[in-house]
Amino acid sequence: MLKQRIATAAVLLALLLPALFLEREWPFAVLTLVAMSAAGWEWARLNQAGNFAVPLGLLLGVACLLALMAGWASSAPRLVWWLAMLAWVLGGAWALRGGVAGWPRVPRALRWLIGLAALWVTWLAMVHAKFVGLNFILSIFCVVWAADVFAYFGGRAFGKRKLAPAISPGKSWEGVWSGAAGALVVAAIWLVVDARLATGSASLYTRVAAQLGFAGAALVVVFLVAMSIVGDLFESLVKRSAGAKDSSALLPGHGGVLDRVDALLPVFPIALALALR
Repeated sequence: MLKQRIATAAVLLALLLPALFLEREWPFAVLTLVAMSAAGWEWARLNQAGNFAVPLGLLLGVACLLALMAGWASSAPRLVWWLAMLAWVLGGAWALRGGVAGWPRVPRALRWLIGLAALWVTWLAMVHAKFVGLNFILSIFCVVWAADVFAYFGGRAFGKRKLAPAISPGKSWEGVWSGAAGALVVAAIWLVVDARLATGSASLYTRVAAQLGFAGAALVVVFLVAMSIVGDLFESLVKRSAGAKDSSALLPGHGGVLDRVDALLPVFPIALALALR
């Protein structure tokens, strides 16, 4: 299993890093479009789409392609990010409050629409962030990555109080605070690097600090960490309601694409709503 995880991670990095570092946006847009289409197929399967799962995944890919052709990669309407933030804050709270038993009561077609819309908006936000600049998109990725890594080790070392035992028994409040602390440390270091080096584009942290001050930037980082946890818990809730451990077996040793992007789904559009003016 460990060898599989390492091999899969190596392949994913070999695909992702060149697409990220290339000056043009379209290789990253196409790569993430394929990934989101796969995640759309996984979402449809988890929500009892049956024979419609593949068409729904393809439909998501077409929707992404149309947005790319319309030029939204560079000039997406800012209202999209604010609507996504509102939907994630209110809808995430509603879904988690309803729990595993409540999700299957939502009409299937509405469940399909919720997932595909979330994936489409996240794809659009990721591609737009790439257009803004490499430093900017990497800083958003690192909010989630830092929170995830620090939460894992903090939870293992100090975890006692369960966060949501009915949805994700492995998560603890101590892990949450460790993840938030780790993300704040990364943000502070990034701010120093931005101030001293010419990075080509301002990071998420520098942009938010310029608008809200350092205290405001810290609150934004903590908020994004909290929303990354909402995204993670939401996908766990959907998987539990479907009786699945992973969203699929597309990524050997890692589960499915949705398992890898769940925490990113709320973070990217919310980060763009708060950072871009």
